[in-house]
Amino acid sequence: MFFRQIVDDKLAQHAYLVGCQRTRQALIIDPERDVDRYIAIARREELRITATAETHIHADFLSGCRELVERYGCRAYLSAEGGPEWQYEWAAGHDSVTLLRDGGHFTVGGIGFQVLHTPGHTPEHISFLITDRGSGADSPMGMISGDFVFVGDLGRPDLLESAAGHAGEMEPSARRLYSSALEVFELPDYLRIWPGHGAGSACGKALGAIPDTTAGYEKRFSPALAAVRKGEDAFVSYILDGQPEPPQYFGRMKEENRRGPALLGSLPRPRRLSAKELLAAAGNRHTQVVDTRGDRLGYYAGHIRGSLYAPLNKSFPTIAGCYLDPASAIVLICGENELDGAVRDLVRIGIDRVTGWAPPEELSAYEAAGGELASIEVIDFDEVARRRGDPAVQVLDVRRATEFAAGRLEGACNIAHTRLASRLGELPRDKRLLVHCLSGARASAAVSYLEGQGFEVSAVNDLFSYTGGNHV
Repeated sequence: MFFRQIVDDKLAQHAYLVGCQRTRQALIIDPERDVDRYIAIARREELRITATAETHIHADFLSGCRELVERYGCRAYLSAEGGPEWQYEWAAGHDSVTLLRDGGHFTVGGIGFQVLHTPGHTPEHISFLITDRGSGADSPMGMISGDFVFVGDLGRPDLLESAAGHAGEMEPSARRLYSSALEVFELPDYLRIWPGHGAGSACGKALGAIPDTTAGYEKRFSPALAAVRKGEDAFVSYILDGQPEPPQYFGRMKEENRRGPALLGSLPRPRRLSAKELLAAAGNRHTQVVDTRGDRLGYYAGHIRGSLYAPLNKSFPTIAGCYLDPASAIVLICGENELDGAVRDLVRIGIDRVTGWAPPEELSAYEAAGGELASIEVIDFDEVARRRGDPAVQVLDVRRATEFAAGRLEGACNIAHTRLASRLGELPRDKRLLVHCLSGARASAAVSYLEGQGFEVSAVNDLFSYTGGNHV
């Protein structure tokens, strides 16, 4: 059996390529939308992807299952669980889709897959037990658990309500997750567990950075399973407490994956823009410029007014998903060697209209061509303390609510940077916003977005400390 975990570091997402080395057939589980890279890996191993499967309707990226079915002739294995509201619309009646229920089985070459219905994170969630029958095994060696069991955690059950807007779903989902988690204690200790995400994902609150685990290890050391041992009500309180605010785009991903993501085909091929073309694009209200430079002080000193600051680090998809309109044309300020990665990051969250790009050094030519380079005031926390009593100023803390509760500036307003776009009406437009986070990184994206929305802003580029006279 061939087995490979394929990691998207920015979304902390894991897809799994499982192949039969006798028949050369392979299955990809939980693929992202740009499927060409999975096909390339399979070809290097002399495998052919003939099937695809999914643990659930995802909220953090667009699935590649439909792409593989419609463009490459693969068979898809998808959940039929969860009731009528949680079915894949695009798969209904499709000849190349097999819908699965708890206890169902299918094979790819000599590899057997058994379906477990593991609801809680979502109602339709399933996990896959894998048995290498080609080697003579008659029992599973491991489980691909999706967003059910993580290393040290369980998938968060609040997203249907907090991200997708289904009021009243949070507690019932947590209770379903409790029932599913009880089944983990019945799994053999040796069973390998391959999760759908690692540390950095917003699909849990305390995911470990280890790529996989075992059922025995999780039973002994997982805080989430320790809470299960305390009973249902204690577990519900534990699992719902302290979950981070979900990124703004999660609800959109969930709906698009249910309906069926638009077929991608080849990746967008943005055109290299001259200074004059960049000037025209920046003046078009249907175009969004995204500045990906890694130097936020450089951005503060001079940038295209209204451009979004989103450096190409692990936060790039989250920032883009929370602040960009998928209907807008996107122009990237980035290096040519960074372009392919940035385009892939964007299409994975349904931002497909990437039409142009220019390198950072083009900004000088942009200014020479008549474009305005705006600047944003940069301050530290000592300056915040001096201004805080000014009635024309409002401190905006864009950290998570749990961070804000642990320590904050007196009089500060708190809106997590991942939810800012939906809560602009709570911010005063007649005051200057002094925007801070823990280190200045999250604040940099928030400040750029707020400037583009017409707010007067200052960026606090300083480390926040929970001690000292300025904090309560």
